[in-house]
Amino acid sequence: MSVEALEKPSPALDAFRTRATKKTDLFKTTLPTRKVEAWHYTSLRSVDDIKWHEAEAIPAEQVSALLESLSLPQTKSRIVFANGRRQEQYSHQSDQIKSNAGFSFPVLKQNFTALLNESLGTEGVTLTVPAGVDAGTLALVSLTQGAHISTHLHHKIVLEEGASLKLFDIHVGEGSYLTNPRFDIVVKENAHLHHVKIQKESPESTHLGIVSVQVEERGNYDSFTLNKGGHLARHEVVAVLNGRHASVHVNGIQVVDGTRLNDLTSMIHHAAPDCNSRQTVKTVLSESGQGVFQGKILVDQVAQKTDGYQMNQALLLSEKAQINSKPELEIYADDVKCSHGATVGALDDEQLFYLRSRGIPEAQAREILVQAFLIDALDLVADEEIREVLLRSISL
Repeated sequence: MSVEALEKPSPALDAFRTRATKKTDLFKTTLPTRKVEAWHYTSLRSVDDIKWHEAEAIPAEQVSALLESLSLPQTKSRIVFANGRRQEQYSHQSDQIKSNAGFSFPVLKQNFTALLNESLGTEGVTLTVPAGVDAGTLALVSLTQGAHISTHLHHKIVLEEGASLKLFDIHVGEGSYLTNPRFDIVVKENAHLHHVKIQKESPESTHLGIVSVQVEERGNYDSFTLNKGGHLARHEVVAVLNGRHASVHVNGIQVVDGTRLNDLTSMIHHAAPDCNSRQTVKTVLSESGQGVFQGKILVDQVAQKTDGYQMNQALLLSEKAQINSKPELEIYADDVKCSHGATVGALDDEQLFYLRSRGIPEAQAREILVQAFLIDALDLVADEEIREVLLRSISL
């Protein structure tokens, strides 16, 4: 992805550069505009005009109140961040998950979201699940509160050979802030990571998140994202299948109303033979909401016997709502099975009539059909605990 210069000054970029902890390419570039292909459907103009400053600590009683308002899964491991600061009093970590001094990870070149985090990120978790260990469930909670503040958590997680982990990645807050979380993940041979992201940021906020993941032989990265909050929210996944029989699932739901925009963008790179990837994203849009789905499957010449699939389905509840969908295939191998598709539609009049004819009020009938459309996506989630948490999160 390339980054193109804006012609006018950028208060946001000036503020980010002043706060940068590292001398990175952020000093050579500008915020991407819609002329940049990867940002063609998602404008950052609302970000550009604000001098984002560093967040102050949230008082303990407010952290406690925010946590109590959440429906968190029961876990042995929970790590809480508030305005980018780790909250030890609310965090506890199983002995099966080891803190790590750090590890190197390839930098995402020319990716603005990753570059912004690389320049300003100072905190985050660096964890390893040792070989052969089932570490259970980890809830990673990010709370944000304030006006014109930004946070840049950078998390690094490694699953050693044969390890497994369920990761609930939860983002909520109050105010007009910007969050820029980044995950660098390595899933080694025969390891398995469930990554569930629940993004329910404040309706006035901006969320620019990115996940980069490498999956080795017979490893599995199985993710599901609920993209429901933020005035502007983008969840981006860059996944590389590096070993034979590796698999990646990048599924999700987006719920967009008002004048909000939610964007789910992915790039799944098949770099080894006999791998498979699956992606299904469902989006419900009402009022003047805008949804974006951009999904690319890249298949190297060496990646024979690749099996890749992408599907985007959108339900429009208003004539003013809008969905932009761009599934894309780039294939250099000749023995592959890859497909993509997109559907856009409204509520089924016959189904609506059927429910109303049985005495169900129209508003309730519509809600039943919308919920059925979204819940259908949860059939992709095999784990009952994860499905239950997602079901509660959709309804709240």
